Amino acid sequence: MNRSRLLRFMLYSSLLLFFLQALRVILSVMFGVIYDGIFVGPIGPWMIASNLLLFLAMLAPLAAPRRSAPKLEAVIVSAVGVARIALSLNDATVRFWGSWVILTLGGVLLVPLLSRDRQLAGQSLLGALVLDLLLRIGGDTYDLSLRSAWLPVQALWAVIVIVLVWWTAQEERTEYEARPGFGWEVGLGLGALLFLETSLLGLPSAVARWSNTSYTLMAPALLGTTLLPMTASFRVRVIDAAGSRPLTRITLGVVLVLGVALGYFTTGPVAAIALLLAQVSALTLVLHLLHTSSRTSSPSRVGLAVGLLLFLILNFLNAFAFTYPYTLPAMRGMGWAVYLFGALALALCGALLKAPEREVETPWTWPSTASLAALLALALSIFSVWPLPARSISDEGPLRFATYNIHYGYDEAWHFTLDDIADAIAQANVDAIALQEVDAGRLTSYAVDDALFLARRLRMNALYVPTVEHLTGIAILHRGRALEADWQWLTSLQEQTAIGHVRLDVSGSPLHFFGVWLGLSNEDTPRQMQEALGFIGNRTPAGFGGDFNAEPGSAVVNAVTEAGFVDPFLALGIDPPLTDPAVHPTKRIDYVWMQGLPPHEAWVSASQASDHRMVVVEVERLP
Repeated sequence: MNRSRLLRFMLYSSLLLFFLQALRVILSVMFGVIYDGIFVGPIGPWMIASNLLLFLAMLAPLAAPRRSAPKLEAVIVSAVGVARIALSLNDATVRFWGSWVILTLGGVLLVPLLSRDRQLAGQSLLGALVLDLLLRIGGDTYDLSLRSAWLPVQALWAVIVIVLVWWTAQEERTEYEARPGFGWEVGLGLGALLFLETSLLGLPSAVARWSNTSYTLMAPALLGTTLLPMTASFRVRVIDAAGSRPLTRITLGVVLVLGVALGYFTTGPVAAIALLLAQVSALTLVLHLLHTSSRTSSPSRVGLAVGLLLFLILNFLNAFAFTYPYTLPAMRGMGWAVYLFGALALALCGALLKAPEREVETPWTWPSTASLAALLALALSIFSVWPLPARSISDEGPLRFATYNIHYGYDEAWHFTLDDIADAIAQANVDAIALQEVDAGRLTSYAVDDALFLARRLRMNALYVPTVEHLTGIAILHRGRALEADWQWLTSLQEQTAIGHVRLDVSGSPLHFFGVWLGLSNEDTPRQMQEALGFIGNRTPAGFGGDFNAEPGSAVVNAVTEAGFVDPFLALGIDPPLTDPAVHPTKRIDYVWMQGLPPHEAWVSASQASDHRMVVVEVERLP
């Protein structure tokens, strides 16, 4: 690879990474806008305007110039580089506009990039996916570059991008102007790939949660899987075969669709291997599409716009599968259909595109430093995800238990506050804590695995209980190793709920801790509580924490006291503080109950890092 091509690879990889990050950011910001419109109300003009603006951003490729314009492209790239800085500021409004600019201008840039040199575009797309993986692996699934501390680095990155684009703009590009455009298959295939990568296949935490396997294994495995199609031998043996043999393309499509299906409906090594093979198949099919000449003059703009609209539609449908009680009840349990539709769309695009008339391409050769960089990336990923020893429970002194509804990692103003949530938990110095509204890789919460991030940050172990589509649920963080961990779904008319349990060893004696989230007011919460108490049974001594969505004196709360649990605040004669919302709370719906453990102290944290307050209880250690 000559110097000019290497510089373009670095430039295009950066631009495609910024585009991927902007997709994740704008959909996370939109989640807050739509959430407030549904739960807080009323649906205001900004909710309508923001959705319209997002729709228009997906149509941006239609505005791409018909002829090569290097200087205009350099100006647009410079603007994208500057706009990317805004994404590192933790403010929803700033992030919305920064990501909207990137998506709008980036959509315009994608057309000439994909039409000019599709082989380089394919390499750069893989480079962007690898960079994205490394940034999220390095941040324990929370993209390092989306944090305020990253601002100086991002500003320097923007300067490098601007320098690169103006440098390359000075070079002669007339050789590219006669290149043909690409058809609708490429655009739709790219849209489907973007959905699959940002919602599942490019997220090691999502792959681990779907397959119920170790993130420590899945993160480097997925990185290696994504690096594989970048090798010369893979291209010769697989990508070129896909171009010349229809059976190879059909096989790849079948592997992709079956891999997603097996990943959803099975668990363990079978599901993990199936999802990794699906990733290889998806990337191979897209590289085949990008390396294929479509003999068309200029439908590239329309094809890419249609592909981005497909991406948007799939994401909204996927969001409905998570929020079905409040949007489309028919989408309950239908997430698999959305993923399979995306996989099928990519498989069909790759299979239907006829055997290509190959372009004259620069040989795909990588300098030896690239191979070393790939090995270094794998080594860094293994180092980053290596499990940290969890802090153990102290052998003396009181014990502390807590509950915290973390609101998917957001505060009331929709700042992403997982770091602040971790600080609040660390300050409380708890031995076990029940968490509610825990995401594990949803695009609407920056694709962060809340339980994994908090457990690693706090050096605690975690029991994650999936309740909706594998990637939303509840969790229990605890010190020390759990001697037993189990959970059970609760009958749910609305959003699926569950109860989790860990049995801990406290100075040689067992102690049980249970965490729960009960449904909202239109749910049959008394029945859910009876099922939860049946799950608890006679396991004691025990703590029982959660967001009960029920106030004192309700049937739900009375059932807990009748089962023998004690409210520490009332036992200590403390007027119980309110817990919801976090800012100017008006009601008490979050509790930590104790059974067989005498309470010593109880309080509600002043932290406003979530939309609920954290409840903390300190108990005497049993002799």
